[in-house]
Amino acid sequence: MLKKLASLLFIFVLALPLQAQQPKKLNASQIHDAVKKLNFLGTVLYVAAHPDDENTRLISYMSNQVKARTAYLSLTRGDGGQNLIGPEIRELLGVIRTQELLAARSVDGGEQRFTRANDFGYSKHPEETLNIWDKDQVLSDVILAIRQFKPDIIINRFDHRTPGTTHGHHTTSAMLSVEAFDLANNPNIYPEQAKTHGTWQPKRQFFNTSWWFYGSEENFEKADKSKLLNFDIGVYYPSKGLSNNEIAALSRSKHLCQGFGALTQRGSQTEYIELINGDLPKDKTNLFEGIDTSWNRVKGGKTIGDILKKVETNFNFENPSIHVKDLLLARQLIQQLDNDYWKNYKTQEIDAIIEACLGLYLEASASTPTASAGETITLNIEAVNRSPINMELVSYQLSTDKTATLKALPLKNNDKQNVEQSLTIPKNIQPSSPYWLNKKGTLGMYKVEDKNLIGKPETPRPISVTFNVTINNQPFSVTKPIVYRYSKPDKGELYRPFEIIPEASAKISEKVIIFDSDQQKDISVIVKAGRDNLNGFVQIAHPNNWSVFPEKQNIDIKYKGETQTLTFTVIPPKNQNEGLITPMVHVGEDVYTRELVEIDYEHIPYQTVVLPSESKVVRLDIKKRGENIAYIEGAGDVVPESLRQIGYNVIVLNPEDITTERLSAFDAVVVGIRAYNILDELKFKQQILFDFVENGGNMIVQYNTSHRLKVDQLSPYTLQLSRDRVTDENAEVTLLEKDHPVLNYPNQITKTDFEGWTQERGLYFPNQWSNKFTPILSMHDKGETEKQGSLLVAKHGKGYYIYTGLSFFREFPAGVSGAYRLFANMLSIGKDNLDNKEQFKD
Repeated sequence: MLKKLASLLFIFVLALPLQAQQPKKLNASQIHDAVKKLNFLGTVLYVAAHPDDENTRLISYMSNQVKARTAYLSLTRGDGGQNLIGPEIRELLGVIRTQELLAARSVDGGEQRFTRANDFGYSKHPEETLNIWDKDQVLSDVILAIRQFKPDIIINRFDHRTPGTTHGHHTTSAMLSVEAFDLANNPNIYPEQAKTHGTWQPKRQFFNTSWWFYGSEENFEKADKSKLLNFDIGVYYPSKGLSNNEIAALSRSKHLCQGFGALTQRGSQTEYIELINGDLPKDKTNLFEGIDTSWNRVKGGKTIGDILKKVETNFNFENPSIHVKDLLLARQLIQQLDNDYWKNYKTQEIDAIIEACLGLYLEASASTPTASAGETITLNIEAVNRSPINMELVSYQLSTDKTATLKALPLKNNDKQNVEQSLTIPKNIQPSSPYWLNKKGTLGMYKVEDKNLIGKPETPRPISVTFNVTINNQPFSVTKPIVYRYSKPDKGELYRPFEIIPEASAKISEKVIIFDSDQQKDISVIVKAGRDNLNGFVQIAHPNNWSVFPEKQNIDIKYKGETQTLTFTVIPPKNQNEGLITPMVHVGEDVYTRELVEIDYEHIPYQTVVLPSESKVVRLDIKKRGENIAYIEGAGDVVPESLRQIGYNVIVLNPEDITTERLSAFDAVVVGIRAYNILDELKFKQQILFDFVENGGNMIVQYNTSHRLKVDQLSPYTLQLSRDRVTDENAEVTLLEKDHPVLNYPNQITKTDFEGWTQERGLYFPNQWSNKFTPILSMHDKGETEKQGSLLVAKHGKGYYIYTGLSFFREFPAGVSGAYRLFANMLSIGKDNLDNKEQFKD
């Protein structure tokens, strides 16, 4: 019953909201909550390092209970993490995690900001972090966030005083936040930025502490709490039918690629924050003590406050439109404020409230989800006034046009107006894509040429429509991005963002192409049309010592969205070598060398990403033994495809397929990353797998974490996982057992095979193991002791059990030669006298 309830709740979490880009339609309770928030003039900035670092309980509390404008500043987009829901890693994972953060904020009521810092993977110390990040740029971005958002209160997720005790990114986020606290108010610090956005001095800064940071609840009870504020964040909101901690859990469950879908919680719960800058409030439940958060905060605000307090106190839940007259008056007074920050923000808030009180529905839906430069599409423009108030659609204006289209359409109560409008996409418009990926950055930093985009969570929508209406003869404007609205029989009404795509894009079907000999290979180039009647030809740019035939091939694609696949033959050099190849699509005088990547998950909006189209070709000196490999998928990687590249027959097995009879067809079984963390069924299959090894098969288990391990016995012998890892991808590797078969057969492994590794050496190494295991490698990060658990090999019966924390799942997509050679040895060990097995069948 509990499992069924959890499943139902998980479905509910996904459906709240399922389509993050669907227009918001506020009910009366939500409008009233928005009016309450309109009457609060205070700001909170929460600071941490990654998506899922944020405390959604506190963000929700500040936004929904305190009513403060609340934002989360995540220094990175989480590109260096793992992906539990699909194969995307690195920059594409960052795109997913960005959208998951936005989905989380849509639930808890916060806003989202970023810096240009790139999550390069786990870091053990802020010193290492700041050697890879450009401190000046990241600090500049933190100060920019403070100057733009103007927080009264800053809350850090992590402790700036404890470097080396947690992820280096974590501590660095707190250290930079503390450094920026006063610098943001100095006009001589980043003076051009200060000239544009002004300076700002936050009132207070806190560290969001808990018993966890003290080591135990007992230690926390004994600790000095004189500088701690506390709140009961379990408060219940009758207008929402949810408690704060329920909202927080729903928000956190948006981080699905990190595996944070969880049951909601209810009841009283205390949250603590420790003062680290500014004065300590006397009331330790009121972090805004001494800060005027009423409309009296701004000159001329008292009259506005009086009007809006009347609306809040006498709110008509049956007919919110009766408040529009007062709201319009308050809006006029807001426009007269000399405080640009509050004028601009409160205008956005009150405009949304007026629109909701009117039941005003305005939409511009494109006839197609995508279009390319120069293409003409049709827009369906819809306007409905669902109130008795006299309104008129005076005009509307596309963001691509200099002049508005006059209409003078009366908007009578619940009388829908539809207008069709043709739109020709400007020739100079850029494709829709995450702005931080438009230019090649560095390991630690994204390159953003347009300074106006720095900090924004996503690229502004390419084309919007401004609706100019009158409300009782008073002018009022609403701007909406163009969307694509459609339906599916099995899902109903759906929305997608309207995107600009290149008229031609191309990709090579594999990102890494391995040549295990000097024999040629055929590769597939897939060309996608961004418009109808695409004609041209394709060439392949390649290194000088590689050859590609034919030199070029023609393309002729009739309809937009269709693809044409071309086959080219690639001839590698005789000796080991590597390089990049890029398809070049010639259309008229234009050449397109980029790939269109589409990301489609139900819990986030559909994403289109335009990236350089290139594949790595590797002429690899590699030998192998064995043919047939069973792969048990874990959290998502490209290891099966990579092993096929070097000639193995790889079949992916579901846990229910693991039987003695089924495994008898295979030479080896490879278990995917974190499989033992996410597949409950494996605990019933371990003995079958161990018997497979005992009977002569090889079993390779890739990294798992000790947290949430689904099995009691990970290997046939004692094996204890730890959090040991080596994050420096260039860390020296010592070959402990130079004569061991795994380092010599069929490929001789040397230190050169560990050159060119990316992001890290490996993670979550075992730190205790049975003497049945032989540790093969030793490595360590700077200033640390040797770690010998990255590759452990044990003979078990006639076969071999191998546990490895080496990050093959990162090295294979990067085409690292040594990683392929070592993995081939792991699969081949003990196969020098391989029996002739019957060719397995799928």
